[in-house]
Amino acid sequence: MINTLIVDDDAMVAELNKCYLSQVSGFQYHATASTLQQARALLMEAGDNIDLVLLDIYMQQDNGLDLLPTIREISEQTDVLIISSATDVNTVKKAFKYGVVDYLIKPFQFSRFEQALVSYREEVNLLDLRENCAQSDIDHLIHHKGAEADHGHKKLPKGLTAITLRTIGEWIEQSKDREFSTEMLANAINISKVSCRKYLIYLSESDILSTSIFYGSMGRPVYFYRLLPEKLEALRQCYQ
Repeated sequence: MINTLIVDDDAMVAELNKCYLSQVSGFQYHATASTLQQARALLMEAGDNIDLVLLDIYMQQDNGLDLLPTIREISEQTDVLIISSATDVNTVKKAFKYGVVDYLIKPFQFSRFEQALVSYREEVNLLDLRENCAQSDIDHLIHHKGAEADHGHKKLPKGLTAITLRTIGEWIEQSKDREFSTEMLANAINISKVSCRKYLIYLSESDILSTSIFYGSMGRPVYFYRLLPEKLEALRQCYQ
């Protein structure tokens, strides 16, 4: 099991990440730290026993990037996956210079979170099963993430059909000036919410829809979507 520490000062986001983590096999939750001081203490105590850190950057009292040198000093075995709203180039560059395994920008869909963790798990398993790496193993580790991220618009992901995508696309085009939820769209075109969510995730990850999250007083957060005005033609190309 991949032992995972969550570092985030937003209790609701930390709990959401913990919930997401529990849905991906091969990972176990270790603890949550709301400050870098708490994170350092937990890392010092656990040493090499923490395999992965889910790290926020913008925290009320801290900058999550300041934890990266500490992690490298304490353990060479601990990896870091950034989960943050920080999008400026200098921050992203600095994160990758410290060797983070992935970088998720808030808000994100569970599918992207799952993709990041599954890819990381596969890399860990690949290396654990070998004493020596062949060139093909190294090529896979270096190149496969870029290939997975390139969805394109010519071939739909497995489980999606052109007919349903067309129905969804036409409804979104008619509703282009307002936000909508998965439930609203699913009810409007009479398909299941699970199926509808897959198409919305695909369009979001294709940078056609913007995503926002509404945290209600009870229950899970609700995702709202809106067609990006400049992406109307791209939406049409998806299903035409």
